[in-house]
Amino acid sequence: MASEARLYTFSPETQDKLRKFRLGTSRAKDPQAVVYQIDKHSLEIAQVDDDTYTTMQALADELPDHSPRFILLSYPLNLPSGRLSVPYVLVYYLPVTCSTEVRMLYAGAKELMRNTAEVGRVIEIAEAEELETIEEKLGGAS
Repeated sequence: MASEARLYTFSPETQDKLRKFRLGTSRAKDPQAVVYQIDKHSLEIAQVDDDTYTTMQALADELPDHSPRFILLSYPLNLPSGRLSVPYVLVYYLPVTCSTEVRMLYAGAKELMRNTAEVGRVIEIAEAEELETIEEKLGGAS
């Protein structure tokens, strides 16, 4: 991870937002998601906008067709035992139509984003529509 930490950067403001999102969503009753991207010139990883998405449909509508994104997702689930679980995951959105250069840019930053955001799991998706079945993927979390 040392080389990724030298290549990609997070501003102190972004690091603060990551921490606040992680701590603030742990008891959420609704899904919460924020979207991050990498600036190709500065290699800074930053939140795309200040929006927090609460439905997977709204989130899917906002994702670009040809550019990867990192999505931090806190998704409340009712377990078969009746307990409420709120998994905090990184959704790695990598459309098949994006360029090789951009694929490599995001692939190199994936573990750094995972560690910096302190997520428990990474879920990879290739199409925005896959967000609509995210609950099935989260249900298989160990």
